[in-house]
Amino acid sequence: MPKTTKSGKPKQDELPSTLQKSGAKAQRTFAKAHDAAAEEYDDAERAHRVAYSALKHTHEKVGDHWEPKDENGPSDARAEGGRGTSGETAEGVDANASKSHLYDVAKRLDIAGRSSMSKAELVDAIMKENRRRSR
Repeated sequence: MPKTTKSGKPKQDELPSTLQKSGAKAQRTFAKAHDAAAEEYDDAERAHRVAYSALKHTHEKVGDHWEPKDENGPSDARAEGGRGTSGETAEGVDANASKSHLYDVAKRLDIAGRSSMSKAELVDAIMKENRRRSR
């Protein structure tokens, strides 16, 4: 099912709920990548994965929505390796960001104990909170 209209605008009712709560650029990125992949591969599941991959290069998940990243690029070990990589996914958290950035995100999400967490622990805590808020 196409995620964009004929004019190229995202169809709100076709977007995942976390994207419906996100900015226009995140919505366009996902929708256009999805439609291009659906046309290329003729496989809905693969189109969905490609769209999220494209989104994770420009945005990070914060709570129940997506926000632009300070620097574009892969967000985790799986995104760095490309298709077929068995690395861990950070579920939209920019695991390649600095510890300071991750701390700031954890602070915005009001994650308890963030000041004593390592970078990996911050990523895990943000992932957990994102899942909770996206339910």
